[in-house]
Parts: sequence; structure tokens; C-alpha cells
Amino acid sequence: MQLDKNVSARGHDFQLHGSYDEAFAGVVEAFAANYVEEEEIGSATTVYVDGRKVVDVWGGYRDADHSKPWNEDTIVCMMSVAKGLSGMTFNTLIDQGLVDPEVPVAHYWPEFAQNGKEGVLVRHVLDHTAGLPVVLEPLWKGAIYANDVIVAALERQAPLWEPGTTAAYHIHTQGNLLGEIARRVTGRRFRDILQEDVILPLGGDYRIGNIFGADNERCAELVPTVVGTLFERKDSEPDSLLAKGFVQHPDEPIGQTLNSPGWRIADIASANGHGTARTVARVYAAIARGGSIDGVTLMRPETVSNMLVEQHNQVEKMQQRPYHQGRGILLNTPESVWMGPQPRAFGHHGFGGSIGMGDPEAKIGFSYACNKMHARGDNGPRARRIIEALYEAL
Repeated sequence: MQLDKNVSARGHDFQLHGSYDEAFAGVVEAFAANYVEEEEIGSATTVYVDGRKVVDVWGGYRDADHSKPWNEDTIVCMMSVAKGLSGMTFNTLIDQGLVDPEVPVAHYWPEFAQNGKEGVLVRHVLDHTAGLPVVLEPLWKGAIYANDVIVAALERQAPLWEPGTTAAYHIHTQGNLLGEIARRVTGRRFRDILQEDVILPLGGDYRIGNIFGADNERCAELVPTVVGTLFERKDSEPDSLLAKGFVQHPDEPIGQTLNSPGWRIADIASANGHGTARTVARVYAAIARGGSIDGVTLMRPETVSNMLVEQHNQVEKMQQRPYHQGRGILLNTPESVWMGPQPRAFGHHGFGGSIGMGDPEAKIGFSYACNKMHARGDNGPRARRIIEALYEAL
């Protein structure tokens, strides 16, 4: 069925568009309810079930002024949703035999073995226990945009604790570390591997940075909430581990950073992936079916199974959140990132509310993307409302 609906809320009219299987009408109703019940500005959601796209809807506005409509091809930065896509992409290298997760990082990247990092295994980077969640070396404001500079600093840095023992969410550095390992074994930039080996074969629209020209015009503006979030804490708790994770950001309001040309073009594989919910859901749809969809194979079923083996279940030190951690991907953790009723569901949320997830039991690929960022550390009520409706429809 076609969706062409107007929702009025908070003095604005929100036009919603797309298509859906009638059996999943409740999902569309939940999507529309977010505009009334929450502070939604613009969003999109897509659902695949066993390789078939059953919901693909979008609507609202791509700017804070409610003047530019969110269109079918609108892209948005989904923040740490990028970690899930990067983690799955890295597992394709494991699938190809190019990387062994049980081998020291220094086996592939010899210069990494400085200051006590000889024992850091590849899997420690994948599960956030490498002990390198922040860059301590003094760098300039804006160095976050200089991937090679960050990589070199991490190469020299000592781990903050014994690698493999303690989880701390590597907000930005996980992407830098995985990216350099990938570059050493393939000769390609990590974001190019993601694009060439995962996104383009699936006909998708998602990339790490690299937003130029016309893509800027169709990119949604992120509208962050500061009060009560990590963006406030990084300023109010300057000596905290969390604050140290943002030291290399430009000295400007976070909303300015997240919508800047620097952020949109940089190579930050853990944080600045821009794309459509349609694409993220399709990647998860492939993995949830054992690694393949529509004749495209990303990895073998046994690699998917190994990726979803729990590595640890710790309260990580960066934001004091519990995480069931797989190999480069999060497993369903209701307190932090709720992915429905299935314990084996997997995925990654992005700060502010976006999420991508898969369910190998129901063979679901799902994504919800938004530009109004909420004041919560978990994936929040908007994604939850849609996910609940999805499982009710199955």
C-alpha cells in the first residue's frame, strides 16, 4: 500500500510518504505516532522480513526550521549506527581469511606494538576492551577530522588498563583502529571497503563521510539535544573519561560540529556514517538471513554465527552502560539498546535515537533514522514504538 498522510502536531503539518505491506500497517501507525507523541522533525524507517521489504516510509522535515521536506533520498548522519555497519564490514574481512580475531593487532600493524600494546588482540578492538577509548596525546581542536593523525597517536599510546579485561565504549577510536588494521591487510581505506564491498553490491546509499555537492543538499540537519546528554556531561565533567573522548572535537557548539563540512567529509568510521534507513535495514536483512540477500553474499553463515557469540556482558566505563557485546556488533541489551523480544537480536544504536538491527530468528532487517536527537542514552521511545509494532505484526 502507498502512504500519503498528513500529521499535524506542535503547529506543523508533517507529510508522510512511502509504501508498506498491509500486514504491517501498525508499523506505519507507530511511525506516524512519533510525530504526535514525541518531538519528531524528520525520520525514515524500513523493515525487511526474510529478504522482502515490507515497510519503507519517510516524512517530516530535514531541517530545524521545518521548511525542507524529508524526501525519499534524504540521507542523515546516524551517529554510532556506523559502528554496527563497520563491525559487520570488518567481519567480512574475517570471513575472507584476511584477519584472525585471535591474533595480536601488531601482527598486521607492527608499529602498534608500542607502550605495552603487544597483547592487544583484534577481538579486543572489536569488543571495546582494547584499553584505548580516548586519545590522550595533546592534539589540536578539530583533530577528530584527521584520521591518520589519530591513528598515529593511538599507535604511540599506552593502554589505559590491561587489554581484554575492561570494556569502555571506544566512541571514536574503534573506527580508527579497525580502519588501520583493514588498511594494512587490504591496502584500502576502511570506508572504501564498506562502500565497495557492502553498500554498493546491495544497491545502497550510505557512506562514511564523503558528503559533497548535491549530497549536502539532500542531507538532513541534525538537531541535537544538549541538556541531560553526554554533550552536556563532556563540558560539565571535564576530567571524566567521557570528556576526554571529545577533546579532539572543534571548540564550538556540538550542533555546529555535527552539521559542518568537516564532519560530513571526514573519515570517522565509528560515528559519521550518513545514509538512508533503507540501506541500513538491507544490510541487516542480509546478515539476519545468514549473510546473503538477492544473490549478494556478504559473509558465510558460520561467520555470522561467530560474530553473534557474546564476548562479554559488562557495564562499560565510558557511560556506565551495560552492553551484551558480540564481535564488532552489539547484542540485545534492553537497558541500553532494546531490539525487541528476541535475545539473539543484534545491531547498534546511534546517539540521538537512530538504530539499525537484525533478528536471525525472525530474519528481520530494521532501521529507524531521525534528525531530532533525543536526551537519552538508550535508543528511546521512538524506535521502541516502531519495533514493538513490528513484532506485533509478525
